[in-house]
Amino acid sequence: MRTALTIAGSDSGGGAGIQADLKSFAAIGVHGTSVVTAITAQNTRSVDSIFPIPPEEVRAQLRAVLRDFDVRGAKTGMLYSGDIVRTVANELAGTKFPLVVDPVMVATVGASLERGDFTSALVRHLLPRAALVTPNRVEAGRLSGRRVRTLADARTAAKAIAKLGADAVLVKGGHFSGELVDLLYREEEFTEYRGFRYPDDLHGSGCALAASIAGFLATGLPLVPAIERARQRVALGFLMGYRPGKGVGVINSHAVIDRYEVFQAVREGAEAAVRLIPMDWVPEVGINLGYALPGATSPEDVCALEGRIIRVGSRLQATGSPAFGASRHIARIVLTAMRFDPRVLCAINLKYKEKNLSRLKKIGFRVGTFRRGMQPEGTSTMEWGTEQAIRKLGRVPDVIADHGEVGKEAMVRILGTEPRDVMRKVRRIVRG
Repeated sequence: MRTALTIAGSDSGGGAGIQADLKSFAAIGVHGTSVVTAITAQNTRSVDSIFPIPPEEVRAQLRAVLRDFDVRGAKTGMLYSGDIVRTVANELAGTKFPLVVDPVMVATVGASLERGDFTSALVRHLLPRAALVTPNRVEAGRLSGRRVRTLADARTAAKAIAKLGADAVLVKGGHFSGELVDLLYREEEFTEYRGFRYPDDLHGSGCALAASIAGFLATGLPLVPAIERARQRVALGFLMGYRPGKGVGVINSHAVIDRYEVFQAVREGAEAAVRLIPMDWVPEVGINLGYALPGATSPEDVCALEGRIIRVGSRLQATGSPAFGASRHIARIVLTAMRFDPRVLCAINLKYKEKNLSRLKKIGFRVGTFRRGMQPEGTSTMEWGTEQAIRKLGRVPDVIADHGEVGKEAMVRILGTEPRDVMRKVRRIVRG
């Protein structure tokens, strides 16, 4: 059991702060320790009061944790004052574990969570110790001293923050307009992480992200995989968010995924496909069925058959067992669809015929199409084609038709929320 540490404020509403951090640690499977920097009286509608813990008591908490526990990863959240920042920085000066700094300045409900020389103290004393800083748009502007409104502004701000001493900077995209893009600047290179933008901002999402990164770092993951896994957890938390009070909703920071349930659903879906699909619907390359974990961010989060469903004599047979990361082809389709609708987690491929396409439209399915001849160089066919079909239709379709190209077989992909949903659509298609 690895140990992680959170240094943050207490949220009496239970949605953010220390409470969200410890739930995030537990969901990952690491032991959570904590240092409380401030006690807030807040709920989902307002922050009524803030009582900062005296710096000497913050110091005492830190020393008690560090002299007994083998901390492998830590994060800071609400530190509130310059005095607390300096205290934390001094106590962490001799430590070696990776530190994620979430520069909390404003609550989701709009209340200020800082006072005095907090920002200048953070820049001078704590950022040089950070393996990663995770500002939102407003915080990135404050730390960099620049106006941040666009993705280009975020790139400039990230470079400026990195020059203050942080090893890496992740500018969160939640407060920007347009498509959701989280921007990572590390080792003088940028990486863009795209995802679905939920209509509402949920309380505790920034805390859950930073705590999850710290938790995964504590397990021994390198920084980039830790960020990717943490983004998956936050996406899952949004998907399973809830409204416990009368104000803003709360991210489900303690949500967990049942990987075996996904594995079993693919196995049962493949068995149903073998029984149901006629031979003339089977493409030359065979059929595969993919089902993603909620909040999936990479092909390793998508379970598919290691082999395919193929013709064997006069019948179909599934070759290979379900496995995560088994099919990048079907995974790219699902992951792209999830950027536009996170409920669409499953897809299967079937043979394309003109009469099949007309049958699909007659049934009443939403059909999207793309043509490979229009694909720009250097792009992935499945990602580009799926996105083109979705954008032209204005939503994720039930079916994406690919007319093929020289040397590329024509195909249709059936999309749905889960294997049973996809197979219900397949049943309607093949039976007319």
